[in-house]
Amino acid sequence: MVRRSAELLADAVGHYVFISSVSAYADFSGPLREEDALAPLDPEHSAEALREDYANYGSLKALCEETIADVFPGRHTNIRAGLLVGPHDPTGRFTYWPHRFARGGDVLAPAPPDRTVQFIDVRDLGAWIVDLCERRTVGTFNATQPGVPWGKLLDACRRVLSDAARIVWVPDAFLMEQGVVEWTELPLWIGDPQWLGLHEADVSRALAAGLTFRPLDNTVRGAFERSHPTPDAGLTDEREAELLETWHSR
Repeated sequence: MVRRSAELLADAVGHYVFISSVSAYADFSGPLREEDALAPLDPEHSAEALREDYANYGSLKALCEETIADVFPGRHTNIRAGLLVGPHDPTGRFTYWPHRFARGGDVLAPAPPDRTVQFIDVRDLGAWIVDLCERRTVGTFNATQPGVPWGKLLDACRRVLSDAARIVWVPDAFLMEQGVVEWTELPLWIGDPQWLGLHEADVSRALAAGLTFRPLDNTVRGAFERSHPTPDAGLTDEREAELLETWHSR
C-alpha cells in the first residue's frame, strides 16, 4: 500500500512525509536514537504475511521507511512518533488517566513519581509536520515529549479534573507480583527493563527542527473533554480497589 501510494505520487509532489513509529526500533532496552538499528523482518514471513500479524508492527514500519527512501530518495521525511494522545483518542492508552482522576478517590499509580513517560499531543505533532512539509525538511526524527515525570502528569490530571483524587504510589515489584499487565491494564506503565526504551526516545533532532509542545494541562483537558472512557483499557474500579486493599494490608 505504501509503495503504491508513493509511486503514484513520485512525479506529482516534491516531498513525502511518512508517519513511522518508535516501535520501528529493534532494541528497547535503552534510549532510542535515529541511527539505531530497526526491527528486522522475519525471513520466514513474506511482506504479505506480515500484514496479518500485528506483532510485526515495528518491522512493517521499518519496511515502509525503506520503501519511501527507495521511491523518494533525498526528498522524504520519516516521523517516528511516540504515543499519540489528545482529543478523539479512541485507545484509552492515555485518556484512562484523565477519566480516572475525574472519578476521584484513591488512584493507584506506578512509583516512582520522578520516572518519566513519553507521549505527544497529536495537535502538536500535526502542526509540526505541516511546518516540515512547507520547509521540505529531509531526515528521520523521533517525535515525542522529551520525558514527563509521572508525578507531573498525574498532578496535572488532578489539577484539571479533581482535587479530591489522592495518588497512591506503588512500586513495580508489587504491580508485577499482582500480575498487572503493562501498558494496557495500567496505561503508559512499563516495568520490564527490556522495554523501558519506549519511554526513552532521544528527541534532540526534532527539537532542533522546531518541534514544540503545548502546556500539559491543555493536553490533559483536551484528552478528557473530547474522548470517552475505553472499557478494555485500564484498571477496572473493582481491580483497582482489590490492588489498593492488598497494598495497604501488606
